[in-house]
Amino acid sequence: MTYLHNIGAYFLMIKDMFRKPTKWAVMKTLIFKDIDDLIMGSLGIVAFISFFVGGVVTIQTALNIDNPLIPKYLVGFATRQSIILEFAPTFISIIMAGKVGSFITSSIGTMRVTEQIDALEVMGINAINYLVFPKFIALMLYPFVISIAMFLGIVGGMAACYFGGYSSINDYIIGIQTDFIPFHIAYAFIKTFAFAFLLATIPSFHGFYMKGGALEVGKASTTAFVWTSVVIILLNYILTQMLLS
Repeated sequence: MTYLHNIGAYFLMIKDMFRKPTKWAVMKTLIFKDIDDLIMGSLGIVAFISFFVGGVVTIQTALNIDNPLIPKYLVGFATRQSIILEFAPTFISIIMAGKVGSFITSSIGTMRVTEQIDALEVMGINAINYLVFPKFIALMLYPFVISIAMFLGIVGGMAACYFGGYSSINDYIIGIQTDFIPFHIAYAFIKTFAFAFLLATIPSFHGFYMKGGALEVGKASTTAFVWTSVVIILLNYILTQMLLS
């Protein structure tokens, strides 16, 4: 029954997020602040991970298809497919659930503990719209982060080919271009928008409705990360089955 209650409260929170909006002059400042915290603040770690994981994918692919009968361009093909279809949208989203999700839960949870949310509600402000909606709008720019992850993942694979001698640059580029299906990009960004919505709302839910003190803020952050990751993986399976099968 607790799970059903939480699911119901989550969807009610989403409904309240769009009700009684905050004045645009105030909301604009909140949105730009959340863009800086959630999007711009995540570019460094995303770029670092994407570049080196792209290199690792290339190295592992090259080492597992070292048969002389298998063309070398398949290294680039396999790297492209792995990064665009799964690594960039899904793996990066799980990492962001830890970084961005924990930040959202802890910041809103701290406001709950220090009774700042109660003060907002006393002043007649829709606290859910004030706190959650700017994060939702900011994370609509999340596909920009994923596009950078895709690009740097493929560049990292190219660097691994060049410095490791696993394949020539020309073969790698031919592999990237071979049997390219534009819908795979659309599929990746559809997943990205869905994951962005989860990254904005699930951690916000756990922060907004938490009870207790400072210790419970940490527990709520951990719980938010776990549930965000679980729902992302489940939704990834459902969207893949719907869009690619």
